[in-house]
Amino acid sequence: MHSRFFLLVLLVCATAAIGGAPKQPALGHRSALLLTVDGLTFKDLNKNGKLDPYEDWRLPAEARVADLVQRLSLEELAGLMVHGTLPSIGPMAPLGVGKEYDLVKVRQFIAEDHVNTFITRLNGSAEFFAKQNNEVQTIAEASRWGIPVTISSDPRHHFEQVLGATMQDRAFSMWPEPLGFAALNDPELTRRFGDVVRQEYEAVGIRESLAPQADLATEPRWARINGTFGEDADTAKGMVEAYVAGIQNGADGLNPGSVVAVVKHWAGYGAAKDGWDGHNYYGRYADFSGHNFAQHLIPFTGAFTAHVGSVMPTYSVLQDVAIDGKPLEQVGAGFNHQLLSDLLRGQYGFHGVIVSDWAITNDCSEACRNGTAAGVKPTPAEIGMPWGVETLTKAQRFAKAINAGVDQIGGTEQSNIIVEDVHKGLISEARVREAASGILLQKFQIGLFEQPYVDEAKAAVIAGNRDFVAEGQAAQARAVVLLENGRVPATGQPLLPVTPKNKKIYLYGVSAKAAEAVGFIVVTDAAQADLAIIRAPAPYESEHPNFFFGSRQHEGRLAFTEQDAAYAELLRVGPMVPTVFLTTLERPLILTNVQPHATALLGDFGISDEPLFALITGKVAPGGHLPFELPSSVEAVKEQKSDRPHDSQSPLFPFGFGLHY
Repeated sequence: MHSRFFLLVLLVCATAAIGGAPKQPALGHRSALLLTVDGLTFKDLNKNGKLDPYEDWRLPAEARVADLVQRLSLEELAGLMVHGTLPSIGPMAPLGVGKEYDLVKVRQFIAEDHVNTFITRLNGSAEFFAKQNNEVQTIAEASRWGIPVTISSDPRHHFEQVLGATMQDRAFSMWPEPLGFAALNDPELTRRFGDVVRQEYEAVGIRESLAPQADLATEPRWARINGTFGEDADTAKGMVEAYVAGIQNGADGLNPGSVVAVVKHWAGYGAAKDGWDGHNYYGRYADFSGHNFAQHLIPFTGAFTAHVGSVMPTYSVLQDVAIDGKPLEQVGAGFNHQLLSDLLRGQYGFHGVIVSDWAITNDCSEACRNGTAAGVKPTPAEIGMPWGVETLTKAQRFAKAINAGVDQIGGTEQSNIIVEDVHKGLISEARVREAASGILLQKFQIGLFEQPYVDEAKAAVIAGNRDFVAEGQAAQARAVVLLENGRVPATGQPLLPVTPKNKKIYLYGVSAKAAEAVGFIVVTDAAQADLAIIRAPAPYESEHPNFFFGSRQHEGRLAFTEQDAAYAELLRVGPMVPTVFLTTLERPLILTNVQPHATALLGDFGISDEPLFALITGKVAPGGHLPFELPSSVEAVKEQKSDRPHDSQSPLFPFGFGLHY
């Protein structure tokens, strides 16, 4: 059907469906002039002095996409298919981490490379963040077609900071890690969390969330367990569905209030072979020798039920997996036609955008493969995860990923390679139009073409407001798992909760100010105290000789040793005074050598000192249950199957364990 006739049909259908006067939306504009048609106002985004179908907000999003796509050049279509990084000015500028955006480079990426989707790694006050994002949209509005930018972000509402995975951002409310929501297994709370993230992101101009992680955490040593909803498939499914519904402003698909969710990492990332992470060359495999791949797909079905907007494939090469009886090609999921087109698109009927994980088309350098020398940090130029296609050229990797089903390549602004691939016959122009159409559709659905700007003053009122902070802190405390609550010899009563009046307390890794605020008397000599609290960071240590990303990932060791200062302090203080030992369960820790020395044992998923003392004093009761087993030994961990949950022999604490006051 001829495109102009097709648009006419759509226009007629839309007019019939409107059935009354359309409601005028608020239009955000800076350089585009406004047009008045039939008493209504529209933005003249392409500056031609007339209302074109893609500018007409009365039309269905699909009709507007069809009009705009047929106007775009191949270069402009290709620009939609890369997901770049907003450049910044500062010491870590190559990674996008800086004090402010480099607007000269932003203008180049948008005007010359036609890129209009970017991840942001900027930090700062909410008002400043909003202003910076508005500057980006101003540049985009002045471009040839006025296509607004979609700004994405890694998670920002948690405690752990790992570049490329999550960010800690004090401009927003702080909540427990996703594992904490699994520990509570409260879908309404998780949906509320997603909705708060939605409101705070939208306030500063972030409209895409590179979350949630639907990965099933079946390999205890894996570095990215903290971002998952644990090892139980049904629990994870419920949490994923709830989060997507919260952040996308409902479970019926994208709308003008949505932040697009990108569920990740399709599929099987959590079965990391020997626990090594797929960011690393040595961690490029996922081990399915337990033949449990089907269970790793279950959490994703929660996202599909909630009509998730986007899916991100895993870096991993899946071993011992077959689909429809055919062994899986041994390439990363971002290059795998069986996983993307056959399984995700075909069997599961996913119609949204598939965006690759970052840097899968880059080369993996010698340092990337074999590690850097001690004290030498890798440069961005050395970072690449082209697992299974290392011998292909960059152009061939682009083509293989896009032909496998990827719509948008993450972590690059090199849209020119897509253009070159089309000219070489490696990618069809029809495939480019298909992918670009899906990306544009989401921009129309979430209302970016009408309002790409945010109220900078209002951003400071919404993001990190008192109510959101209080909700986050309450969730931090509730999610804590009470593993042990021994009795105090002097009273015969359980140590927790504690009435602070006239109680002397010794602290390690905890704020004295927070303790004094609730009535404790802080002492510096443990022998003088009525109780002690020791907060211990989770143990980790890269044990792989070729670690590359390992220097910034918490991988390897799961058990405390005397080289851990907090554990050494427990051994010193425990015999003197009833002691609370608190540690973050970012992975399934081995606490066998901790349990005998602590009177009370708490596992948190990220908690500030203020809610910690609300928990210690009984104002909030611990409500968490373990979202994974806590193994009893290193040997037990090594004997587990990487792809199977609940299979640790004689765990110290079983899945679902949790005491209460």
